[in-house]
Amino acid sequence: MKAITTFLLALFITIPVLVQGQSEPPSGMNELQAYSVFVDAYRSEDYEMAMNYGEWIIEAAPKEIEGYDEFELERQFDRMISIYAGAAEEEEDPSLQTEYLEKAAGVFDKAEDTFSDDEIDEYDWELKEGRFYHENRENMDASMDDAIRHYFNAFELDAEQFTQESDGFYAEVLLTELAREGERDRAFQMIENIEEMASGQLQSTIDDVRESLFENPGERIEYYESQLTEVDDAEKERILNDLVDLYEEVGSEEKAREAAVELYELNDNLENTRAVADINISAGEYRSAVDYLLEAEELAEDEDTRFEIFLQLAETYQQVEEFEDSREYARKAIDLDENSGEAYLRMASLYAGTVSGCVNGSKLEREDRAVYWLVLDYLDQARAADSSVESEAQNREESYVEAMPSDEDKFFNEWEAGDSFQINGDLKDCYAWINETTTVR
Repeated sequence: MKAITTFLLALFITIPVLVQGQSEPPSGMNELQAYSVFVDAYRSEDYEMAMNYGEWIIEAAPKEIEGYDEFELERQFDRMISIYAGAAEEEEDPSLQTEYLEKAAGVFDKAEDTFSDDEIDEYDWELKEGRFYHENRENMDASMDDAIRHYFNAFELDAEQFTQESDGFYAEVLLTELAREGERDRAFQMIENIEEMASGQLQSTIDDVRESLFENPGERIEYYESQLTEVDDAEKERILNDLVDLYEEVGSEEKAREAAVELYELNDNLENTRAVADINISAGEYRSAVDYLLEAEELAEDEDTRFEIFLQLAETYQQVEEFEDSREYARKAIDLDENSGEAYLRMASLYAGTVSGCVNGSKLEREDRAVYWLVLDYLDQARAADSSVESEAQNREESYVEAMPSDEDKFFNEWEAGDSFQINGDLKDCYAWINETTTVR
């Protein structure tokens, strides 16, 4: 065919371009000759020549060409769109750019009139036309609405293929535009249809769009609650996670706890187990929190997570006045990371809290005040281990120094500065469990 094409181009090179709308091949050629010229001009990007012969193909729309069994009319429509778009790209005159692009749009319209549903891939053409308007709307009489209309048509024809197209890019564009235009029902319906297939950036876009569609937390809660009975376990887990946060945001602590427990029962992984523990701590249900934290300790796989859980257990055991267990976990935290000041601060807090429990609202005695020497020891260790807690340790020390035994107290009890001093049951029975050595200050 190449030899025929070259000969025909040489033969008709001086013939003027014919007008669009001619149903017969240009220049008295037969169909095969005209088609050959068209293909060669298309491949060489001779847009003027290609348009002259391609416009005949579009107008006449021959379903076959005698002498060439591989002819596909649909492919020629596709080529003509590329030809007009290529001519527009090369053209510097904006009015001519628009004219070429409008002709390309006309090819889409002509294709719709020319082909039946079983002759053409309707999904492919809807997506192609949407992309055409999306990319060229600023240079022609079109808007993003034209692109969205065709994207939505493609989505309705094959939601799965559309969602996966270009790693979800077109689904992102369509969903974002529906939300921007206030099409809440259509946007929600689209999210429902595509979310199970979405991943990566598309899933992130879904999350952002869903967030933007709700006017207030209460509306989001109502929507999520309505979805719980209609989704699989994986989606239910995601919804319950969101509901826990939302309930906390609006102050519905009991509902937050119920949702967290339901989430834990659905999947008792580390994250969900810690979430239930945290909810119980926030609600003051420390005994329940301890049980979940102990489970979380067993599930933790890295040292940073175990360290955090040890500190939580130390604090939570202190809240239920199980002081020895509190100290055990504070010490575990120190063993795990001796350079973190938080664990030493926890020990200081534990012993200071023990004093408050022993006094129980009564007047501080000399023996009670002596425990603050041990509290100050741990504050000093916190500062020495971790400069980031310097300020907090200093502030606490200033309050505890005032509570230490006075010079009169030390004189009366013959406590000499620098001497070792035992904090144990010899002071009071309630200090027996401490059994640590400090130094008289």
